[in-house]
Amino acid sequence: MPPGYKLLYEQDFQKPDAISGFAMTDPAAWKIASTNNQQALELVKQSNYKPIVRSPVNIALIADRAFGDFVLEADFMQTGREYGHRDMCIFYGLQNPTNFYYTHIATAADPNAHNIFIVKNAPRKNIAKETTKGVNWGLNVWHKVRLERDTRAGTIKVYFDDLTKPIMLAEDKSFTSGYIGFGSFDDTGMVDNIKIWGPSVETKKTTFFSRLAKD
Repeated sequence: MPPGYKLLYEQDFQKPDAISGFAMTDPAAWKIASTNNQQALELVKQSNYKPIVRSPVNIALIADRAFGDFVLEADFMQTGREYGHRDMCIFYGLQNPTNFYYTHIATAADPNAHNIFIVKNAPRKNIAKETTKGVNWGLNVWHKVRLERDTRAGTIKVYFDDLTKPIMLAEDKSFTSGYIGFGSFDDTGMVDNIKIWGPSVETKKTTFFSRLAKD
């Protein structure tokens, strides 16, 4: 970890009320689930949500915490059908529903998949300087993802399983802090064992999306 970084947030979803710490585009699309003796946050269906501009539909944000510089690690499992845009996403620098970054990790790269994107009051735009051809999500397989954000340099680095070599690199300084979240553009999947390190975190009430999962 960079000097001065400390563990700011950790969530393993072992407690049933863990989902209450998230703000979601549609709480009915998420639940705490068990798989392979592991508790996780699961996106089980498409969210009933229509973005103002072209951007992902399924979002669960860590509520009431805004992060600047950070290193994030989490486990992801993709549970949808196999096709080129089969994805899971990480959201960060999120100011509001029309201003944020997200990393789209997918089976096959193209201009709209497997890239780092910015949403800035306009449809999402890819900004990665480097990326790979895609990833193999497999079936019922957990993958370790790491994302590093340095706001002063503007850099974003994304790692998938191999934490020594990034699969994506980008540089942008539009958003220097914001909420962090997880989800998918329009697929399903699971996230677990979230850890976020950084120099500091700001307590900041999330005023959009919904807090509690519906029965």
